[in-house]
Amino acid sequence: MDKPKVVLGVSGGIAAYKACELLRRLSESGHDVRVVPTASALHFVGAATWSALSGNPVSTEVWDDVHEVPHVRIGQHADLVVVAPATADILAKAAHGLADDLLTNTLLTARCPVLFAPAMHTEMWEHPATQENVATLRRRGAIVIEPAVGRLTGVDTGKGRLPDPAEIFEVCRRVLARGVTEPDLEGRHVVVSAGGTREPLDPVRFLGNRSSGKQGYALARTAAARGARVTLIAANTGMPDPAGVDVVQVGTAVQLREAVLKAAPDADAVVMAAAVADFRPATYAAGKIKKRDGQEPEPIVLVRNPDILAEISTDRARPGQVVVGFAAETDDVLANGRKKLERKGCDLLVVNEVGERKTFGSEENEAVVLGADGTETPVPYGPKEALAETVWDLVARRLGSNV
Repeated sequence: MDKPKVVLGVSGGIAAYKACELLRRLSESGHDVRVVPTASALHFVGAATWSALSGNPVSTEVWDDVHEVPHVRIGQHADLVVVAPATADILAKAAHGLADDLLTNTLLTARCPVLFAPAMHTEMWEHPATQENVATLRRRGAIVIEPAVGRLTGVDTGKGRLPDPAEIFEVCRRVLARGVTEPDLEGRHVVVSAGGTREPLDPVRFLGNRSSGKQGYALARTAAARGARVTLIAANTGMPDPAGVDVVQVGTAVQLREAVLKAAPDADAVVMAAAVADFRPATYAAGKIKKRDGQEPEPIVLVRNPDILAEISTDRARPGQVVVGFAAETDDVLANGRKKLERKGCDLLVVNEVGERKTFGSEENEAVVLGADGTETPVPYGPKEALAETVWDLVARRLGSNV
């Protein structure tokens, strides 16, 4: 079988060196990668490096190998074009249809999914001109992921950092797997919760659960690959931020509720994949609880945590908002799931069986997605990203009917 053909566009930013890692991951996973740098990008990483890593010739000019018409053929034959880093300059040229080098010509001729991973200083990213260019590209069907927050050049810190190449690769992989040119969640804002909350007993102990956050992260990555603006509320996951996702770190159920209620008002969909503790200790010990010889420990009194899923399902932040819950059950899975769906009032409920060696911490999952309209969508055992795709298929269908 032919290898999937990926065009890696590299524009002239200091983050160009990070694209070498993205190229390595794409090549080693079986993709045929053609690197198309801008002339400015070659000031950071030379053509010899790109050629050696990709095994393909590298050029910036439309006049090289004219008989092969590279400015047309490269884009026509690609399965994916990804530009990383994408500077403010390349975003502006792409938005206005300029074609003064091989990369911008390739962007005009591409009929496959196009993904931009921006990297620039915060002021440049936030400038109205850049934001309008990004909005134009997204409206036309391009996927422009959000830059990360972190250290920039010099002493500057802020939003504008190129996301981790490993995470950009995951977005590329999901876009290629779908094989769909138009991102169906484009223009949508979705909120996803992930991980497991921890309720402190004292400064060193907490009540928690086994949730790793992997399913929530799969949902966030998949939504970003389908064009959504994603807010991920992460509870104690310890995993790197997914590319193109705004991440809010929380610890307890109360903190998670505050973050969800803050993000939900302009969200088209809220997916509550986090394992939220039902109870928390009634009191918090300011000092470590000591073990005393000959004495049994004092009983721990628990109080209920807020029911976030029921709250946001009952009080929708906006008309047409789709709310998705998760139900982790150990017995009578579907029966308990149906009762929970009715009790919570959400639109969809992902029901799965959990246990010490099931679901939690695993790369795979198996579930049935119950709909408030009486539908049941089984998802067979497989990668968690497959379940994520099914969830977003169902969400997108409901959002489309709400237009």
